[in-house]
Amino acid sequence: MDALFDISMFDSYKEDNRREVKKANGGLPVSLWETYSSMANTYGGVIILGVKEIDDNHWKTTGLKGKEKLLDDFWSQIHNKNKVSINLLTEKDIEVYEVDEDIVIAIHVPMAKREDRPVYINNDMFKGTYKRAHTGDYHCSRLQVKSMLRD
Repeated sequence: MDALFDISMFDSYKEDNRREVKKANGGLPVSLWETYSSMANTYGGVIILGVKEIDDNHWKTTGLKGKEKLLDDFWSQIHNKNKVSINLLTEKDIEVYEVDEDIVIAIHVPMAKREDRPVYINNDMFKGTYKRAHTGDYHCSRLQVKSMLRD
């Protein structure tokens, strides 16, 4: 798909400003949407479900199961304007891998075009807009949101 995530390089990755892992064992994590917003509003990136970061900053699969339900929930929510202001993804942006008995889902989030920003969540532009810095998702200030609108 792209240089951000290649399953054969799994053991060499760490979280950074373009890669985020989420366990997702209890279903889609709430924080998935903050990360989607932040990556879309910054440089793009990849959200990897079914993986956790362990003490030495390396990754480990989490025993994720139920691929079809997760994908159904994901597509249902990303098409819901009350959840996400815009869907930037197509089916080619999602990759599903089997690692031993575990499922890993890679969601490739492109950088939003200037006219599509800000990408926000929960139907609230000023409270639901995020940007990515280092390994985290950060809430945008009112001024940052207005700046995106102006650009």
